[in-house]
Amino acid sequence: MSLVGQKAPDFTLPGTHGDFSLQEALIRSPLLLIFYPKDDTPG
Repeated sequence: MSLVGQKAPDFTLPGTHGDFSLQEALIRSPLLLIFYPKDDTPG
């Protein structure tokens, strides 16, 4: 299933310098989100 071209739902995550909000990040500049499976796992 490809999500290329789909809009990400708004979300807020805790961060080391305060919360990260997708909506606030998009106000400042364009943003590219990349998700990939099995990060930091062997194989």
